[in-house]
Amino acid sequence: MNEGTDSEIRRQKDTPWVMRTYSGHSSARASNELYKTNLAKGQTGLSIAFDLPTQLGYNPDHPQARGEVGKVGVPVVHIGHMHELFDGIPIEKMNTSMTINATAPWLLGLYLALAKEQGVSYEALSGTTQNDIVKEYLSRGTFIFPPKHSSRLTVDMIAYTVRNVPKWNPINVCSYHLQEAGATSSQEIAYSLATAISILDALKDSGKVSETEFPKVVGRISFFCNSGIRFIEENAKMKVFTRLWDKLTLARYGVSDPKYRRFRYGVQVNSLGLTESQPENNVARITLEALGVTLSKEARARALQLPAWNEAIGLPRPWDQQWSLRVQQILAYETDILEYGDIFEGSHVMESLVAEIGAAAEAELEEILLSGGVFQMIEELKSRLVRSQSERTAKIENREITVVGVNRFTESEPSPLSTPDGDHFLVADKNAESELIEDVLRWKRRRSRREFERAKMALYKAAQSEENIMEPTIAFALAGGTTGEWADLLREVFGEYRAPTGVAGGVGQRQASLAHIAKKARALQGGPPRLLVAKPGLDGHSNGAEQIAVAARDAGFEVIYEGIRLTPRQIAVAARDEDVDIVGVSILSGSHLELISELTTHLRELKIDPPLVVGGIIPDVDREALLNLGVRAIYTPKDYRIADMLQEMLDLVVDRRQDHA
Repeated sequence: MNEGTDSEIRRQKDTPWVMRTYSGHSSARASNELYKTNLAKGQTGLSIAFDLPTQLGYNPDHPQARGEVGKVGVPVVHIGHMHELFDGIPIEKMNTSMTINATAPWLLGLYLALAKEQGVSYEALSGTTQNDIVKEYLSRGTFIFPPKHSSRLTVDMIAYTVRNVPKWNPINVCSYHLQEAGATSSQEIAYSLATAISILDALKDSGKVSETEFPKVVGRISFFCNSGIRFIEENAKMKVFTRLWDKLTLARYGVSDPKYRRFRYGVQVNSLGLTESQPENNVARITLEALGVTLSKEARARALQLPAWNEAIGLPRPWDQQWSLRVQQILAYETDILEYGDIFEGSHVMESLVAEIGAAAEAELEEILLSGGVFQMIEELKSRLVRSQSERTAKIENREITVVGVNRFTESEPSPLSTPDGDHFLVADKNAESELIEDVLRWKRRRSRREFERAKMALYKAAQSEENIMEPTIAFALAGGTTGEWADLLREVFGEYRAPTGVAGGVGQRQASLAHIAKKARALQGGPPRLLVAKPGLDGHSNGAEQIAVAARDAGFEVIYEGIRLTPRQIAVAARDEDVDIVGVSILSGSHLELISELTTHLRELKIDPPLVVGGIIPDVDREALLNLGVRAIYTPKDYRIADMLQEMLDLVVDRRQDHA
């Protein structure tokens, strides 16, 4: 058998992908130190995580920002913070990814203002702004403005960067959070391609780019994808993405140059599947998921960031991030995956899987486009994701899907990675909020009021007209404007968006498993229990809250769910006005102690005492403090049996009604 020579089998060795870790916390100075440490360890690009007030356009002294400053990322309020964030890091040599959406024009404006003050040419800058507001409406919740105005901001950014910042990726169409919200492979492909098409169509209609520029616009569209544990299917999914994008850009937009049709994407592998139970298993999961987007040369990621083993417990430490970086480096530099052509070439199994996923994705995409595009179908697509997620979680509960260490093989030795005092995750600086408030007050006192007011008026006029928002935004940054001021000005012009809750449906498997609870709930003296499901603060990850709301309805509860971003005061008032029997609060941003303390204060002031249960990423060290505040039950990712949770909540309602009888 002629196996071929080594030179015939091997091709030119590929260069490794850009290696990143998604990070930022507490303050710009603290995050700068972390970035420089990670770069010294061999990281080849930056991936900046912003805190929720920055993502949602609030200054740290805004009531909505209370307890959220610096928790899930770095706070950036003004250009001074940009200088601190990149101190000692040459931005002209750095590939910088910014995970930012609703306030993307502002953060890019700050970055470009920083380049201007440093004398760096825009043409030298390379990197990415995520800037995909559709997935915020569908899954993650950090939206501000209505779809029409969000689309306009996206169009302005893309048009501006293609002309002025040619190596920048102005949008990273994000299928990542779609998978986290329950999307199947075909849904992930269809919804994200529909987003890209809707944005490109809006660009063509806007007249802000010429016909000759349009192929370059198509060439700057990039994607940010997810890679789950079923890494063979993930390989097939990425092949479908690659082939469909090439087909669409040629057929729909007439882009003939292959370099502009190339599917360019980066990845963070799946976080949804990371477990709080036996978290050391996450290392194997992360490694296998990385193979899903690196094994196939035809569809290999251009940039990769891996979560840390303990992200289901809390904020990863530098050591944890180093471990994830080392996984990438071992894969790129020790294995031989970069030395060969596409190892799936000629595989009947792979081609059959690609055809199956591709056909389903094209059918869903055609339906969306015939219905007017993704911006017209936000509510419907949101409800579909909720149903898909409900089906997935029901299968985990029923053990149709195995999650090692969670619903099977749960016996475990004590982990040597966890110290007795629980010190196995990073705690954000508790003083970050108060220090940042003082910082911003000083900043406002020192800036030139005349220059600020002039820049503010120019920005206001641009927002009211069809003028590209980017130049006035950069000028506003240079004049000392702040994140909250920029967003508030646009709120005044554009208004704000209130999302649909997407919790109307039910799931057959779960309805069957919850039938016995529903029978007891409906037979209760005084009628079925009334549950208020609430999300305080700025955390927009509503998947868990929506799953509880759907399951609780199937279990016979009357559910009140009013969406995300409620203040503790609003939750307490709703509990009183709706005369609820129990309040369930979901918080994943790490601000649970501050928000629950405020909520319990308001409940006491209103003289109501419904049992309070809390779910989210809650470290063991915080449990006692929450219980002392009056919380009756605490649920974390390891509590995957929703039926058991609802039974416990029903028992709390029964006890309360008996006490009040």
